[in-house]
Amino acid sequence: MASTPVYPWRLAPDGYATYRQLRAMGLRPGGQDVAAQLERPRRRRGPLVAYLYRIDRAKPVRPMTAGKWAALAKAMAARGTCPKCLTNAGYCIPTSLGMCVSCAYPEERCAA
Repeated sequence: MASTPVYPWRLAPDGYATYRQLRAMGLRPGGQDVAAQLERPRRRRGPLVAYLYRIDRAKPVRPMTAGKWAALAKAMAARGTCPKCLTNAGYCIPTSLGMCVSCAYPEERCAA
């Protein structure tokens, strides 16, 4: 079994890309194994590692289906609905508060 090649940070040869770079190109790894990796040294911990995939073996990103769009819309609506007043806040409810800002700080709403 061949070892995965390791390159220094920013010195990978052409034809390789990280997962995020593939997504920016409209591609996905498509089941291929990691072809190489980049390592960036750090002072107090182990090196930062970025996995690289071959661009020529990458496949196009699958398009969103109507069912996926509906599920995403439902999830985002749930993230914006306040459990206390049951209204859509228009933003994602902060998990640190657990409710919309108006319900979390009612005294400031009255002052305004």
